[in-house]
Amino acid sequence: MENEELLKSVTEKAQTWLGDAYDAETRAEVKRMLDAEDKTELIECFYRDLEFGTGGLRGIMGAGCNRMNIYTVGAATQGLANYLKEAFADLEQIKVAVAHDVRNNSRKFAEVVANVLSANGIKAYLFDSFRPTPELSFAIRHLGCQSGVNITASHNPKEYNGYKAYWADGAQIIAPHDVNIINNVNKIKGAESIKFEGNPELIEIIGKEVDDAFLAAIKELSLSPEAIKNNSDLKIVYTPIHGTGVELIPASLKNYGFTNIIHVPEQDVPSGDFPTVESPNPENPSAMAMAIAKAKEVGADLVMASDPDADRVGCVIRDNKGEYVLINGNQIAMILLYYLMTRNAELGRLTGKEYIVKTIVTTETIKSIADANNIKMYDCYTGFKWIASVIRENEGTCRYLGGAEESYGFLAEDFARDKDAVSAVSLMAEAAAWAKDKGMDFLQMLQDIYIKYGFSREEGISVVRQGKSGAEEIVAMMKNFRSNPPKSLGGSNVVIIKDYDSLNLTDVKAGKVEKMDMPTTSNVLQFFTEDGTKISVRPSGTEPKIKFYVEVKGQMANGAEYDKAIADADAKIALIKKDLGI
Repeated sequence: MENEELLKSVTEKAQTWLGDAYDAETRAEVKRMLDAEDKTELIECFYRDLEFGTGGLRGIMGAGCNRMNIYTVGAATQGLANYLKEAFADLEQIKVAVAHDVRNNSRKFAEVVANVLSANGIKAYLFDSFRPTPELSFAIRHLGCQSGVNITASHNPKEYNGYKAYWADGAQIIAPHDVNIINNVNKIKGAESIKFEGNPELIEIIGKEVDDAFLAAIKELSLSPEAIKNNSDLKIVYTPIHGTGVELIPASLKNYGFTNIIHVPEQDVPSGDFPTVESPNPENPSAMAMAIAKAKEVGADLVMASDPDADRVGCVIRDNKGEYVLINGNQIAMILLYYLMTRNAELGRLTGKEYIVKTIVTTETIKSIADANNIKMYDCYTGFKWIASVIRENEGTCRYLGGAEESYGFLAEDFARDKDAVSAVSLMAEAAAWAKDKGMDFLQMLQDIYIKYGFSREEGISVVRQGKSGAEEIVAMMKNFRSNPPKSLGGSNVVIIKDYDSLNLTDVKAGKVEKMDMPTTSNVLQFFTEDGTKISVRPSGTEPKIKFYVEVKGQMANGAEYDKAIADADAKIALIKKDLGI
């Protein structure tokens, strides 16, 4: 009976997409699904509206209200335009910057955004071609815009696209604007309510001038020009993995003074099909395989990659056997924050008013480094909009040094307010040059951090559950962890439970519950054990999966103990995964 009601509901919804407000191609695609004997595709495309969440939209491209297409993009933009006109009613001209990545349909969707905005009397600054996500964030502030839209699905598979909405400070939207925009988007009930016919006089194409300003600002972040001068021929292999970093990241490295940038020609080709990789995610070793092969061929010192919208950075270093190994996002964060904090101290630039930011699922070793340098550290929710929120709160009173999340995102500047692979790659190369001046490579630098501040080992596990049934299973998993929390993990008793949905911190030993001070709630659970282990569990906000973040502590007195510390930690992580049933 339930299935019959669901099919009836989606059929009725799909039939509205056969009206004259929808183009012929869309109508034909919807009719094909309606006529098909197997209704699975119809249900997946229409069983719900693609939700405009706190970060915007992300979904598989195709026809239907649960897919990314010109109508879901148009509805999102119409809702955004309606809210902007409410929020900035006193402005003579509201302005919005619009960018996009290399994905299939991204340019088309970006042009739809510009047209809908201009049809609503809003000036749209549209980039002439694909650009890195952080440049869109920079452009909002640079051009004095009230908002921004970026068409991107970051590192998702090629079938996906997305829509990110930004506010006047260059950050992704948070309260109260997120809820207000969502409410306005939800009022758009069909294509008839969307103003698609653009006003060319209110669309301005932008490009090189913004590129030059962005690169000049990133150059100002450099702290070690002498070290770069001494090591300008550092062999750096870089790949954009077919994405938006192809022009600006090599340009930024050259701007910093690096002269030996080695490309992976096959992956310098911008393509939404990402033809040389299974997944364009620099977290995955397979995505780095061609760059590592190139590194072996040329004997590179360092290998780096950016994801398709150039906001995340991946890094490969040489281990003590000379093999190229991928380091994780926590290690990238540690290296960059350690470098920025230590180098600022060396230059005498620390005044006691500096701070860094990390997300709650990122390694706690960063806090140890900050504490040792008397630098304040803020913990925030996953997502750079929360790091940007901390920057906004401290603007004009304290100096931001850097912010990081374990998922390969880093932001060294405050002139952009979203994670930035352009500056991260540049500073990573600079940190390598600085370390080389001190007689260290990145492996020795990492070991030095572990010896000084304590060894940690992290692993992220994603459990993927597709479709409607998958979403229901993820909900059930979170409910079970709340009602039946683990008593021990990896042989160590759970002593603290943090539930960010209720903002309750439970001291298991003392049997006490206290409230946590966070800006809002979030569907995240954390378990802390007696031996320093931290486990975080959260459903992904952008993909059909539930994520587990495992961090264990260990002992390491010198570099010779590095391999044993890793082996011991991996054995403990294996036990924890078994305890969690993953």
